[in-house]
Amino acid sequence: MNITKAHTGGKTTFSVSGRLDATTAPQLQELLLPEFDAAKKLELNFTGLTYISSAGLRVLLMGEKTAKAKGGSMTLAGVSAEIFEIFEITRLSEILTIV
Repeated sequence: MNITKAHTGGKTTFSVSGRLDATTAPQLQELLLPEFDAAKKLELNFTGLTYISSAGLRVLLMGEKTAKAKGGSMTLAGVSAEIFEIFEITRLSEILTIV
């Protein structure tokens, strides 16, 4: 998994590519959760994401919970049809903001 971070106009964007699984999810969690201390708007760009496991889904739920607790927002962009289907099956598409 590869993660790049960019700041644009009050929004922080993490571009995530590769596999988000039990091996790589802790890396995203380590970068994502502390970001809500400084950023109120956070976007995860999943254009390059090829796979997500339950460990990755867990990190996204933690991110959503942290964002709300700190008065921020988290959106997911560039979600492929395959990844979106996982969000629908798990009903996370009803919890997460997917644009």
